[in-house]
Amino acid sequence: MTDYRMPRSRGLPAIPFTGILYPMKPRVALLLLLLAACGGKPARQSPVVSKEPISVRGWIADIERPTGTFHTVETEAARKNQLFRSTNVWIDHAPYVSGGVAEDGAFILLDVPPGTNTISFSAPGISASQLKLENIPGNADVFVPAMLLTSGPVSLLDPANVQVRLAAHIRAPRPTGAVAGVGGLRIPVMETPLAQMADRHEYPNPPLSAAPLATVR
Repeated sequence: MTDYRMPRSRGLPAIPFTGILYPMKPRVALLLLLLAACGGKPARQSPVVSKEPISVRGWIADIERPTGTFHTVETEAARKNQLFRSTNVWIDHAPYVSGGVAEDGAFILLDVPPGTNTISFSAPGISASQLKLENIPGNADVFVPAMLLTSGPVSLLDPANVQVRLAAHIRAPRPTGAVAGVGGLRIPVMETPLAQMADRHEYPNPPLSAAPLATVR
């Protein structure tokens, strides 16, 4: 057997190698080089803030609950205050979204990616109620008033006033010809004068109502 020796360095004695050397296959060598270049692990793409984020605003009217519960204006006000304090909102795979739900039920979400997203709400008795947005253009403002949270898709109590707006240097609103999806509705995308878009980064103001909303079976 051939005696291979390590080269001498700084006066150290040579170390005999008594194993057997096998030639490395070209494919194996190439694979090792690729793994070394990539760090041995596939690269992960981290979420980034969109360059054309959208805003989503509106308010929660109530949650779905059984009928037959006696309530007064005072007890309803206290119940809803506690309800909205305990409500959470999030969008999966969008960690840079900011905003939340106010004590009066109004909500705002900023830095939301354009396109298609599902916004989830959770409240006492409701594990997850979803609001699906589809084909939302960049820099749009989505306005969704009077939502009823259910154990599934949200119910829109005021569908006629759902809006998808884009700021433009114009004098009066006009349709763009594009259509977006909001909670299962087809909503025309409207160009809107800049002055009317000043509130797009603010919580909306839910209407005050002395009478409690009707409940759902």
